[in-house]
Amino acid sequence: MNPIVSIIMGSTSDLPVMEEAAKLFDEFEIPFEIHALSAHRTPDLVADFAKGAFDRGVRVIIAGAGGAAHLPGVVAAMTICPVIGVPIKSSNSIDGWDSILSILQMPAGIPVATVALNGARNAGILAVQMLATGDAALQEKLVAFKGSLAKKVVKANESLKEVSFKFKTN
Repeated sequence: MNPIVSIIMGSTSDLPVMEEAAKLFDEFEIPFEIHALSAHRTPDLVADFAKGAFDRGVRVIIAGAGGAAHLPGVVAAMTICPVIGVPIKSSNSIDGWDSILSILQMPAGIPVATVALNGARNAGILAVQMLATGDAALQEKLVAFKGSLAKKVVKANESLKEVSFKFKTN
């Protein structure tokens, strides 16, 4: 089984955030790989990874990084795969803003889709949506997944009916 999604992160300290995307791919039965790659400490490995990703069958790359988060942009500059950036609030971060802005403010011609701070699960969902555009079976799974989100809200409203306040009218 070959991966069609690659999850990469600046270091393994980012795994608690990035594993949320991995869990989602397990739910959708999508083959993926995980690597630690640093744009600053292993630039040659990053270049080899990015330049070879598409030829290896990877169709979407999710790149998470904290601090001066250059990994998503550097990878996007060297691949034709869509790259989804996950800004990570790390120990050397300025409340995550450095990571957010490093990923979000890409120059023209090198897009990186950017999700919320520590939003690896949403990055996974976005990757599934990208892949589903050409895969009817995955489209069906995605429709069911979105339906389950709606059911959770309906159930939450049922639970709220039991909450009592003096001036609550519903």
